[in-house]
Amino acid sequence: MTTTAFTKTIGLSIDTLPNGQFHLTGYDANVGRPLRLEEWVTQLYYKHEKSFFGLAITTKNEQVFLTTLELIELFSSYYRHPFVQYKGLNEQDEQFLKTVQEAADYWFKKDLWQHVEIDEQVSFHLPISQDAKDLLLQALQMTLTEAALTEDDLPALVPFFRNGGWPIREKQIDDEVMIGLRLREPEEGEQLWQLETVLRPTTKTTYWTPPVRKRHLKIEHVLPTKWTDYAASIHQLQQQMMHLLGDQPYMVGIPDEPFLCVNLTDTDVRQFLRGDFVRLQALGFEIVLPAWLKELKESKFKVRANASTSSNFKSAAGLQEILTFDWKVSLNGHDIPMDEFKRMVEDQREFIRAGTEWVRVDAAWMQEIQRLMSQTETENWTVKDLLFQELSSSLDIPLELDDDDDRDDPMLQLELQASLKDYVQKMMEKQGLPDLPVSPSLQATLRPYQQEGYNWLSFMREQGFGAVLADDMGLGKTIQLISYLLRVYEEEQPTEPTIIICPTSVLGNWQKEIERFAPSLTTYLHYGAKRLKGKQFTDYLQNNGIQIILTTYGTVTQDIEELSLLHFTNITLDEAQNIKNMNTKQSKAIRRLNGSHHIALTGTPVENRLSELWAIFDFIYRGYLGSFSRFQESFIAPVERDDSNDVKERLRKKIQPFLLRRTKQDPALQLNLPEKLEQREYCALTEEQAVLYESFIQETLHKIETLSGFERKGLILKMLNKLKQLCNHPALYLKEAFDEAPTMMKRSEKLKHIVSKGAEIIDNGEQCLIFTQYIGMGHLLQHCFSELYDVDVPFLTGSMPKQQRDYFVESFQKGEFPIFILSLKAGGTGLNLTAANHVLHADRWWNPAVENQATDRAYRIGQTQFVHVHKFITTGTIEEKIDALLTEKQALSEELIQSSQWITELDDTQIKDLLSFSF
Repeated sequence: MTTTAFTKTIGLSIDTLPNGQFHLTGYDANVGRPLRLEEWVTQLYYKHEKSFFGLAITTKNEQVFLTTLELIELFSSYYRHPFVQYKGLNEQDEQFLKTVQEAADYWFKKDLWQHVEIDEQVSFHLPISQDAKDLLLQALQMTLTEAALTEDDLPALVPFFRNGGWPIREKQIDDEVMIGLRLREPEEGEQLWQLETVLRPTTKTTYWTPPVRKRHLKIEHVLPTKWTDYAASIHQLQQQMMHLLGDQPYMVGIPDEPFLCVNLTDTDVRQFLRGDFVRLQALGFEIVLPAWLKELKESKFKVRANASTSSNFKSAAGLQEILTFDWKVSLNGHDIPMDEFKRMVEDQREFIRAGTEWVRVDAAWMQEIQRLMSQTETENWTVKDLLFQELSSSLDIPLELDDDDDRDDPMLQLELQASLKDYVQKMMEKQGLPDLPVSPSLQATLRPYQQEGYNWLSFMREQGFGAVLADDMGLGKTIQLISYLLRVYEEEQPTEPTIIICPTSVLGNWQKEIERFAPSLTTYLHYGAKRLKGKQFTDYLQNNGIQIILTTYGTVTQDIEELSLLHFTNITLDEAQNIKNMNTKQSKAIRRLNGSHHIALTGTPVENRLSELWAIFDFIYRGYLGSFSRFQESFIAPVERDDSNDVKERLRKKIQPFLLRRTKQDPALQLNLPEKLEQREYCALTEEQAVLYESFIQETLHKIETLSGFERKGLILKMLNKLKQLCNHPALYLKEAFDEAPTMMKRSEKLKHIVSKGAEIIDNGEQCLIFTQYIGMGHLLQHCFSELYDVDVPFLTGSMPKQQRDYFVESFQKGEFPIFILSLKAGGTGLNLTAANHVLHADRWWNPAVENQATDRAYRIGQTQFVHVHKFITTGTIEEKIDALLTEKQALSEELIQSSQWITELDDTQIKDLLSFSF
């Protein structure tokens, strides 16, 4: 740069930031005084129009933030102020300025791309430092990003850049003439568009193009006299545009000497607007579109299909009836004959003149409608095909039509004959189902909503559809299924058994509930090392008329080769989320089972767990939601990535016919529920626990016979406490240190069941109290919740200071944590914990009054929620026998059991019976 008497020198301090930006601070070069922004920034940006001459820059504390691209542009000869020079504040700043200047001197040179090679990456062969080359590469990447291009576009653009397309600026010649392309719509009665080269003066907005009769002449022969000197430059720029359009079919055989004028179909226009239009604009060419096209809103055809059957559809048998369709098509309220619609589809029309207006239609959607029409004509769709056809989501067939259909303005409307619409309504809303009588063998009275669930399960069986019963826990999924099974075996009298598959932790629960509510059903527990196999198994089922097989997920996995040979009247999965992973042996085994009807029971809100939802539906209705990869693409990704409400609603409608979910918050259900529901949760001993249990009894039982009086009572209580701790977990009985949580869970079904129940309560957004008599059990539960679910659970014991105790109670009431563990003695009275709507008793006390007082921490005045009490009992052990004794004695005399003393007054025979273990 040549200095003059007018040249001003500005000192610069330059800091490089980690994000690739730079801080510039200005100084008076003579005295080193920091400059205010207004003293030097306007000179730095005096010609930089795209930053509005410095008005849109980022500044802070008298510093300017610059990107690499801005740095190179501002120090290039094109943008640099002719009477300002810059000097580094120190030697490092000066060296950096020289590097920037090296890069800037080449940035706007037209021959820059003669020195660029692209192999696996971009490289510059220039006589400059490597640091300067790195700055050029960073600036190039930013330029491509601004132009909506990537490095992948460079190989195709290099010839364009070498042929005068660099630098990227508005394509004008000597600041006099602008060159661009204009897209013109078809003339009246025509179908082809035109793309043509246009010119305009830089000072005007009117465009010039040669007359039609001269289009075949060379450029220099048709230009107005005032522009003839620019003929070579105009020819070069038009060649650049044609090069950028060169891979399009409509450019084949077009000469490059006359002004460009080519015909385009609707498909060509779509390609031009979606790709070439953006690229040409980004590279500086002016593109002129019809004004109406800039404001064009996509118009949709309206298609109405009337579906009907030859008879009045009344029963499930009608699902196989063939449907007839009457199709009607309209555009902007005007009917279109079917032959004309088919011709539009064949021509792939996308822009159509409707009267005096142009409208755009979705050609792909029209193709989809045409495909659907052909399907209904050639494939003989039945009612069942229509209800569950995997239609494209863009068709959006509303199966429920109100009188206000235009409110949602659907592209495709489906009208159903009245009887068919009534059936659809039953499937979607579960309303109007037959009210079936309940078997007199059921030892219970169904609540109204349970009757509805029983009706629905029976209806779905009759229709041949699988079902997901996803009621909240505590609403009685078990009793609804048992009612359904009683009806199946009494009305249909099938000879094949039903198999109920559940987690091991609730296997005892199922056994007890069936014995309690449906003692007439013959049940076989297929579990454990002593379970029957092979011919013994099948003979036993047949000879004993077994109707219900109770088993676990693990057992099915082990015995699948044998079980897959049977055919079941019904296959029910309890806690069906256990099959959420399709790749596990367990899930694959479940899918090999053969049954007439599939039911999934789950208390979790499967609508919010999309992978579980797919897995469960693939069990009840194989293939209905497509492959898992397709389901991920169509539903999981849009929901999890974009939180798409439209996709959520589409999925909800799709699963609605097969899913029945009621929550305890439903107002209609609250009226029918008791204020408190007490439920026994039965758990089996693990093999380790059973061996320890039997060994301990044999070792100490004879001691009782040798003692009397006070010593005998003490030994009994000590012995019972040891056994109760063993029922909780063998580590508590053996006084072992805790291992990793998964290992600890495997050693105790009760622990696993309590922790799983707690996790389910958390997932449902609820709160619970867990009472235990033993400090060790409380700490073990804390350990498992923390390690498995990353939940910190407070444990209130007698040693906790009052201030801390009050803090935890207040925090729990505010909903700050979901689970609160309390020792039975310390937390059994005096506390108000009405935020909880679940109470879990991990171990049973001899005195029911103590348990009731603990339950009343949640079930008391101020409680507005339904309270669900879970009492965990280990089957075949002292816990189950004490529970039976408490029930019996409580019926006889409340006073008799108001203390724990009654249990020490039992005679030797009663003690032996109490301690005996029922395998």
